[in-house]
Amino acid sequence: MDEGRTGTEAEPTAETAATPAGAGADTGAGGPRDDEGRTSSSRVPGWLRTVGRGWRHPRLRWPKRVALGLVVALVLSTLAAGIALRANYAGDPAPGTRTRDRDALWMGHAWLDGRKKDADVKVLAERLRTTGIRDLYVHAGPLEHDGTLPESAYPKARWLVEAVHRELPGVRVQAWLGDVLATEGEVGMRLDRAATRAAVVRSAGQVLDAGFEGAHFDLEPLHSDDSDYLSLLDDLRRVTRAHDAQLSIAAHQIDPLPNLHSVVGVFTAHPKWWSQSFFGQVARRVDQIAVMSYDTALPLESLYGGYVAEQTALALEVTPKSTDLLMGLPFYYEDNMDHHGSAETVAAAVRGARLGLSRTDRTREHFGLALYVDFAAREKDWTAYEEGWVR
Repeated sequence: MDEGRTGTEAEPTAETAATPAGAGADTGAGGPRDDEGRTSSSRVPGWLRTVGRGWRHPRLRWPKRVALGLVVALVLSTLAAGIALRANYAGDPAPGTRTRDRDALWMGHAWLDGRKKDADVKVLAERLRTTGIRDLYVHAGPLEHDGTLPESAYPKARWLVEAVHRELPGVRVQAWLGDVLATEGEVGMRLDRAATRAAVVRSAGQVLDAGFEGAHFDLEPLHSDDSDYLSLLDDLRRVTRAHDAQLSIAAHQIDPLPNLHSVVGVFTAHPKWWSQSFFGQVARRVDQIAVMSYDTALPLESLYGGYVAEQTALALEVTPKSTDLLMGLPFYYEDNMDHHGSAETVAAAVRGARLGLSRTDRTREHFGLALYVDFAAREKDWTAYEEGWVR
């Protein structure tokens, strides 16, 4: 945000106006002196003078030029990226780029632990009946770090599934299971352990036996090109198919620039993005893939919308037409380093998704939006989703 600043310079007095520049100053060889006779250079801290002399050393001439070049390149590349994202947000979505009735809603644990009642399901049904939402990802975890899941985590599963079927015929209820991975720290789930992956597969079968119509996995932070994750998905797919159920996952964003995850990984422990190739490998192993296209740190709505348009296009290029591709919407408001609520709006995300769909595969049927999350959504979020995507 631009902040207006005002200020005025003091008008010269008659005395100062009449005094020529430098008059009355002691300008001996040591430079201008203050009232105590000290030169201005003597008031500079010693460590700063040392740094200054080192910075002027002839040996640093080329390192300084290289550093300056890197700074200029960073500024220019950032500016170019911003212009590209803003350009992505320009134009109008193509006709027909509206809901395909394949949207999804992430829902909190209160729906399974006894806090929600029949009356709440009726209110939910009233809200969803005129939308394009077909799948509910209801939090049934988290998984233990060893991959197991206590049955006490979802005591009202069968009640919820039956209540939703009664009030919203055709809407599926999936168990949302997740955990923190030990990819960037010592604590968390380790997918490189075969026993842990086997336990996750058993947990999936467990929730399907309890009545859920799908298993939705959100394992983070998941680094690109993780072969253990792909192996886990292969095993999970066999279980969900045996139960005639859905296998869906929450996916990381795709490299906005080629190999950006590799470059960022060199300097940080959190690469953030997946390669487009890895995204495609994951998409081929699941029934639904929902991109968590929020928490981008972008400061402007136009930049965020352009970013969603780009993410949509990148995902469409590698997702099989038989797999449901869902673009995540931020149905919540926060303002921090990762998420600027004034920029990451539902309206910008919807428009960005429609633009990406328009430019890449506007007739794609297996496409939708996923709304995160029910308990944080405001009325204005629902309105923006319905006006921008449903109507």
